[in-house]
Amino acid sequence: MNHASLLDNLLQIADTASERVMAIYQTDFEVNTKEDDSPITAADIASHHVIVDGLKALTPYIPILSEESANAPWDERKHWIRFWLVDPIDGTKDFTNRTGEFTVNIALIENGEPVMGVVTAPALGEAYWGIKGQGAWKREADGVTRKLQVVEPPEAVRTVASKNHLNQETRDFIEQLGKHELVQAGSSLKFCRIAEGKADIYPRLGPTCEWDTGAAHAVLAAAGGKVNKLDGTPLLYGKEDVLNPYFVASGAWY
Repeated sequence: MNHASLLDNLLQIADTASERVMAIYQTDFEVNTKEDDSPITAADIASHHVIVDGLKALTPYIPILSEESANAPWDERKHWIRFWLVDPIDGTKDFTNRTGEFTVNIALIENGEPVMGVVTAPALGEAYWGIKGQGAWKREADGVTRKLQVVEPPEAVRTVASKNHLNQETRDFIEQLGKHELVQAGSSLKFCRIAEGKADIYPRLGPTCEWDTGAAHAVLAAAGGKVNKLDGTPLLYGKEDVLNPYFVASGAWY
């Protein structure tokens, strides 16, 4: 499959979803609660519909798993060799708190591996994308595009922490790194900060789902980084349980 041939259309879908999200972000939107007590807004639903409709038109033969329609039974999903993995808004709390650090995420998974991903940060005007074996790029708010590459860490390891999930296990992991500096970032931007050389490592010792990580994982991997479970094996996708195990995202150095 020629992944690069899909990229322009994929970016257009993500940008359209971002526009819909920002239109709602600038209003006095309501915040509702899902069955798992996580927040949801009209922006999540609007983004979901733009992305799913766009992907169905682009590749009608590839199934889609989105956070907002995660009801495909395992008996069906276990046969998916290739599928789209979508988080219409990652960082809904960042959205509702108006921090600007929320993202729109679309990943293509093949044989358990994220081989292509697009991440947009609508309020920041930024976009990231990566394709396995071809590289990763960032489009800045001014429209300038540059290629991304992970870097070797400076003397103090720049550690990305989730502002909303800094538990004791994570604090202990960070301490064992030795000299370090905390870098704050919301949502899947934590992976992207490593991909663009602004951070070095992101330990996530807490719950996430596959759609939270797939797209940004693809960007980081295409920029030369990695996302491994605590046993050192790669984080994989398309599992029966969509919850991720604990993982560490990093540059090539770790």
